[in-house]
Amino acid sequence: MIEIQGITKSFGSLEVLKGIDLTIDRGEIVSIVGPSGAGKTTLLQIVGTLDRPDSGSVCIDGIDTTRLSKNQLSDFRNRHIGFVFQFHQLLPEFTAIENIMIPAYIAGTSSKEARRRAEELLNFMSLSDRARHKPNELSGGEKQRVAVARALVNNPAVILADEPSGSLDSKNKAELHQLFFDLREKYGQTFVIVTHDEGLANITDRTIKMRDGLLEENVLENSSRQHELHHGINPPLVDNLRDVVTGIDGIVN
Repeated sequence: MIEIQGITKSFGSLEVLKGIDLTIDRGEIVSIVGPSGAGKTTLLQIVGTLDRPDSGSVCIDGIDTTRLSKNQLSDFRNRHIGFVFQFHQLLPEFTAIENIMIPAYIAGTSSKEARRRAEELLNFMSLSDRARHKPNELSGGEKQRVAVARALVNNPAVILADEPSGSLDSKNKAELHQLFFDLREKYGQTFVIVTHDEGLANITDRTIKMRDGLLEENVLENSSRQHELHHGINPPLVDNLRDVVTGIDGIVN
């Protein structure tokens, strides 16, 4: 479902990603872990089309996103990718249900259908009674569940989450983690989650470990090759919500 091949990315002289190859299947819940500076969030931003790689390709549902124009990327992102951030990033001037409906409006969905879908998601997350509350009237756990509902409103191919439970207490964290699996059960949803939370990483279907801009097995392989070189052996030859919901200015302003 997601095919990542040869992704590299540098910022000036700093090489952040050094050649990432990764396949993620439909319906998988995958965690990406590693120390700060490993390149996790950069990889997530590239998969989410918020940034472009220097080289390599990212195919989602058979579409090579690295070949799309800026306008095509905006449309693809809105329809095929949902985002959940550490801090909910809800727009304070809108109610919970309005926040959820915004990406659907941008996709051209009718008001009636956008509201129906938002109400369905709020009901699934036991938040129907909070639909008309603004973010400052919601608890931290409620805000994050609204953010998850917003990410799901267009039935995206994949949800990308960057430290989604990092700002939550233990109870809300456990409920959010369970929600991911409940959503996979109900909607067949695919999740790719960057996290430092060992508890979450341990319950995902697969844990991808990164270090120094590489997947961990490639780091180990690279270290082995460096060892061979020293012994004279020739070796074989992702921040901004308004970017995510592109087009929102036309609704907000």
